[in-house]
Amino acid sequence: MTLHWKLVIDARDPHAQAAFWAEALGYAVEDNDALIERLLGLGALTGAETVEFRGRRAFRDLIAVRHPDDPYEEDSGTGLGRRLLFQRVPEPKSGKNRLHVDVHAAPGTRDDEVARLEGLGAAVRRRVEAAGGAWVVMTDPEGNEFCVQ
Repeated sequence: MTLHWKLVIDARDPHAQAAFWAEALGYAVEDNDALIERLLGLGALTGAETVEFRGRRAFRDLIAVRHPDDPYEEDSGTGLGRRLLFQRVPEPKSGKNRLHVDVHAAPGTRDDEVARLEGLGAAVRRRVEAAGGAWVVMTDPEGNEFCVQ
C-alpha cells in the first residue's frame, strides 16, 4: 500500500509557482530551513544550492506546498499528506498538460474564484459549457492548465 504521494510539477521558477499555488489552494509553503541548515552543517549541501525565500533558507531547485491540516515532519518541514512539489527544469513548458489540477469553488462562487485567481497571476484560457457541467480552463503563471469547477 502506498504510504503517501505528492504531485511533482516542472517549473522555471519553482518558488514563484509555490507562492501562487499556496495562495490558490490555501496551502502552506513548506519550511525546510532547519533541514537545510543541518545539511549545510554536515557539508552535504552548499550555499549555492540554496536561496532565501520569505526570509528563510530554501532549496534552490525545489520547493513544496502542503495542505495545512496534514501531518508533516517538524525537523525537516516535509509534508506527509497532500503536497505539490515544484522542481526547476531548464526547458520551457511545451504542449498541453497530460495532468492538471481541478479547483472546486463553493456553489455559486466560480466567477469570484476565477477573479481571485486572476489577481494571483492566473489567466482565463476558455469557458466551457457542456452537458456534464460548466467550468473555466485557466493557466497558472507558467502556463500550466487547470480548471475551476
